[in-house]
Amino acid sequence: MRLILAAALAASLASTPAIAQSLPGAPVASRVTAGTYPVDAAHTQVTWQVNHMGFTMLEGQFGASDGTLTIDPARPAATTVDVTFKIDDLSVTSAAFAKHLKSADFFDVANHPTARFVSTSVKPSGNTAVITGNLTIKGITKPVTLNATFIGAGANPMSKKLNIGFRATGSIKRSNFGLGMAVPVVSDEVDLTINAAFAAQ
Repeated sequence: MRLILAAALAASLASTPAIAQSLPGAPVASRVTAGTYPVDAAHTQVTWQVNHMGFTMLEGQFGASDGTLTIDPARPAATTVDVTFKIDDLSVTSAAFAKHLKSADFFDVANHPTARFVSTSVKPSGNTAVITGNLTIKGITKPVTLNATFIGAGANPMSKKLNIGFRATGSIKRSNFGLGMAVPVVSDEVDLTINAAFAAQ
């Protein structure tokens, strides 16, 4: 019986389409062609996390609206990133919570509908890099440092175009950006996770 099952499994794997057996993207620098790539807004997101009163870790998310990556695999330290995020289109656990976050108590999206990150330096080390840049929220600009990992590059099987993706983490103090309501009952420190995708046109 075991031999029959093993044979059936082997036959099944052999008949599986190649796209299901391997991912189109891989962290291989030689797959990247030097140039400037617009952000893939559908696949770029910032997830933030705060400690809510010592009870739970609370998360929310922003998507990207605009931005570019300029990269040359032969000169990785010259890489630049400029991405704008849609604060007025934030995603959280309830409509009432979203409404409060959009109010003047927090993001004041009527006057500041977006946030923006612009890199100022990139220090690469293999498939990772330390990215320093300026983050602007509510018209306040502060330096931030992100630890980034090259997730992969390759031809998207749907568009046939080069896609490039990264993941980065970092933290900020929300009070530095005029978002300090309820500190310290709700943590001032905000942990950030950014999944950033860029695609050739």
